[in-house]
Amino acid sequence: MSKDKRFFYGWIVVAIAFVTMGVGVTARSSFSLLFPEILAEFQWERATTAGAYSLGFALSTAMLPVIGFLMDRYGPRLVIPLGALLVGGGLMAMPLITTPFGLYVTVGLLVVNGSMAISYIVHSMFLPSWFVRNKGLAVGLAFSGVGVLGIVLLPVLQTIIDSYGWRTACLVMGLAVIVILVPLNALFQRASPDLMGLLPDGDRQSPDDQTENATRSPNVIVDRIWTETDWTLRRAAGTARFWWINGGLTGGLFVWYGVQVHQTKFLIEAGFDPKFAATALGLVAFFGIAGQIGIGALSDRIGREIAWSIALGGFAVSSTLLIMLDGNPSTVLLFAMVAVQGLLGNGMSALFGAIITEIFSGRHLASIFAMISLGGNLGAAAGAWALGYFYDITGSYVTGFTICVGCSLFSIVCMWMASPRRVRLVAGRAAQRARNGEQQAGMGA
Repeated sequence: MSKDKRFFYGWIVVAIAFVTMGVGVTARSSFSLLFPEILAEFQWERATTAGAYSLGFALSTAMLPVIGFLMDRYGPRLVIPLGALLVGGGLMAMPLITTPFGLYVTVGLLVVNGSMAISYIVHSMFLPSWFVRNKGLAVGLAFSGVGVLGIVLLPVLQTIIDSYGWRTACLVMGLAVIVILVPLNALFQRASPDLMGLLPDGDRQSPDDQTENATRSPNVIVDRIWTETDWTLRRAAGTARFWWINGGLTGGLFVWYGVQVHQTKFLIEAGFDPKFAATALGLVAFFGIAGQIGIGALSDRIGREIAWSIALGGFAVSSTLLIMLDGNPSTVLLFAMVAVQGLLGNGMSALFGAIITEIFSGRHLASIFAMISLGGNLGAAAGAWALGYFYDITGSYVTGFTICVGCSLFSIVCMWMASPRRVRLVAGRAAQRARNGEQQAGMGA
């Protein structure tokens, strides 16, 4: 491989992640479209049906440590194809279900649990290592694949459901996951620039040349003792930051997946046409393109905590707008909710990988990342189940969406307590500090 080609490989990694995220996360989130169809056919309770989705996140408490180990040892070229096989296989087996147990095996054990190996968590484990100056932007671009492909795939899936039934839609989506994601990642994905003789940001120097790292680090490191610590899982779990980040992810993903699973059904019952409700879910993903890129890039300039507050503030506002839509099918409120959820809320996904990487960077990052993510996955499981549960006992989603507002605010507080800015400054803050230092030096002279 020539040096010119190697120079761009970091962005090739981002492009592969873009496609993988777009297909993989859309496959998982398509459950929101299948949810009304399964309820209508089998007449199960909502908490029971949504519980399959929740079970998948709960099962990830066992799956994620395994993924962390495999990522540390073998990297994404093995982990992502294995995850794609589980997700694709689960979707293709869904047409056979006749009982809640079958739904829990296919959706919970295979699709949602298996998706941990192809979605946000795994990509956040290795994508940040390819970049220094544009870490948030790069991750945001990769994750924007969810929006770009979601706005296309979700309406197509709804059309297939309407024309041929939900079982055919499952078969089509499952086949697409396997055929596209397995060879793409097995052949071309890479875990880190070191494996290709590169440094982060696509530098063409040898990893043995430490000059670039030596000149970069003093500009961004705030707590040198912290960054020079060899972080093992045991050491990390003994710090308050580990648990504050855990709490931030728990609150954030409670809202994300609680709303995602129930939003389409809620909008239909609020008085919107099913296709229009499915399009709204796709539009959230579409606006998420700008949200993930914009919030990620913004975090490189203003800091992770501020960007996280903007994103979770968006979820708080979108949950409030959903409450206002209850019994009031206003198109204006709907589009406001969709825009805020996508442009701001979905930007959260571009941040947590950068935050964890900047705080606990080192040889054991994937294992630490996996364990921190357990809290987030339990939050996702609780959100999907809790909104169904409160609907079953109250006949309304208002209580569930109100809890989502509280969880958004809790998540913001947690991330400020984690204080990533006290470990490393983002590039924009580091540059501002350097300019301020030069101005003070000039004044002193």
